[in-house]
Amino acid sequence: MSTNGPIRHARRALLWLGVIMVALSALVVTGVATGNTTWGPKLALDLEGGTQMILAPEVAGGADATQEQLDQAVEIIRQRVDGSGVSEAEITTQSGRNVVVSMPGTPDTRTRDLIQASANMEFRPVIVAGSFGATPEENRTPRDELPEPTAEPTDSSDTNWVDADLMAEFEAYDCEAELAERGDSVNDPEQPMIACDPGTLSKYILGPVEIPGTDIADATFGMQRGQQGFTTGQWAVNLEFNSAGAAKFSDVTQRLVTMEGAQNQFAIVLDGQIVSAPTTNAVIADGKAEISGSFTEESAKALAEQLKYGALPISFEIQSEQQISATLGADQLRMGLIAGLIGLGLVGLYSFFQYRMLGLVTMASLIVAGVMTYLALVLLGWAQNYRLSLAGIAGLIVAIGLTADSFIVYFERVRDELRDGRSLPSAVETGWKRAKRTIIASKAVNLLAAVVLYLTAVGNVRGFAFTLGLTAVADLIVVFLFTHPVLQYLARTRFFGEGHRWSGLDPSLLGVEPLYRGAGQVRRYKADADTARTKRNAGSAQEAERRQTIAERRKSAENVPAATSSTKDSDHA
Repeated sequence: MSTNGPIRHARRALLWLGVIMVALSALVVTGVATGNTTWGPKLALDLEGGTQMILAPEVAGGADATQEQLDQAVEIIRQRVDGSGVSEAEITTQSGRNVVVSMPGTPDTRTRDLIQASANMEFRPVIVAGSFGATPEENRTPRDELPEPTAEPTDSSDTNWVDADLMAEFEAYDCEAELAERGDSVNDPEQPMIACDPGTLSKYILGPVEIPGTDIADATFGMQRGQQGFTTGQWAVNLEFNSAGAAKFSDVTQRLVTMEGAQNQFAIVLDGQIVSAPTTNAVIADGKAEISGSFTEESAKALAEQLKYGALPISFEIQSEQQISATLGADQLRMGLIAGLIGLGLVGLYSFFQYRMLGLVTMASLIVAGVMTYLALVLLGWAQNYRLSLAGIAGLIVAIGLTADSFIVYFERVRDELRDGRSLPSAVETGWKRAKRTIIASKAVNLLAAVVLYLTAVGNVRGFAFTLGLTAVADLIVVFLFTHPVLQYLARTRFFGEGHRWSGLDPSLLGVEPLYRGAGQVRRYKADADTARTKRNAGSAQEAERRQTIAERRKSAENVPAATSSTKDSDHA
């Protein structure tokens, strides 16, 4: 086997790891230099403290808010707070009367305004439709060819609402970037607007508001029924307007049903974002509409709840605001870090006891993985406002053992190859081919579990799932770009290659005679290796015989006399 190939591979892998670490470090240094981040990750509410606001609901007409209205208000506020980039916020109701919002740090003026504002649901007709992203500059319509209004608009579907400035903005509008930056917004109900539909990856120019959300009387979901009254097996959302809304909806559907293309659609907008944009198939005069499509039970229920409670006539007044200390405090954080250091120390002791100096590779790999994870957490705090909670720290501590498990699998594979009489460089390459499949499968399971837990859990449990998944990715990078390349280099050193008693590859630790002390002695001990394999095969045969069923043993016993009788007859002849 040529030694140039593995060494060349190891050098290239370590170079890539160096590039990754330098790039992450450079980004952190840039963020610190520009004042956008600090050297440490951002901490969540339970570790850093923050601001607690008690919101008193104000219902139109002076009525009391119901529990259903408060629950839906909590969901709307949570969406707004998450959309504004605040992570790990806690939003709950208090005594069935108030809403309590606790968030890390100090909220800015925009976040306060979003929290206090009432939900704003509107029904607007579609005028122009386009793709979710921005139109490439070379494909945009020249300024002198953009449309200009020829007359005053006569209704909300009139294309005269679209002038050259609005059309140019629409072509340059990137929904993904705008939603991430701006979040929820409030628009003039008497003017057109640009809105995005994340469900269909479309963007629209919408006309002025035709029907406000407060005209919705009720919204339910259920199985769609055909003209004969039988269910079609598809889910639908049933929408009912009050008397004022029914009259407006009748006029709107009478106009839209005659239009073609995108202008046949009617957009339902909540806080500046499109909830649904169904087409108009018939004139609806009784104020009872049905929204059908590719709904599941869950999506139909979610849309019905948004329609029913999305236009809550509730605004909130900040009754009190105070700074709160960390709910868990420095003591719990210190104990968590101590637990992590104890776990790391135990892993180190086991590695040195089991693998001697080879345990240094394990510890070095853990350090590299830890530095990479730390840099990633700092950058995520800068870019996505991710905050590390105590549950997230627990995920990091658990990951120490899961990460060390990858190295143990690899080392044991290498030692198995040494027991079979291979030299150390050959054992490293052969053992890696077998170990990496196991490692990839193990980390795929860890990552899948983390993703499922993150999507299904709420609160701080999501922080645990996130760090668990992040460390699984870091583990794969480190074992491929650091652990294996380092072992490729060490395999060609005299200390490890000749099986020094402190290398962790001493033949006495492997339970065999020295089979791999140099290329010239491999053949000398080949017979011992063959004997060892023969003993293992004999042991396997005995185990297989022990596991035979009663029927198999009886059949085997019946065959033995027959064979003996045949032999005697042959001898007599």
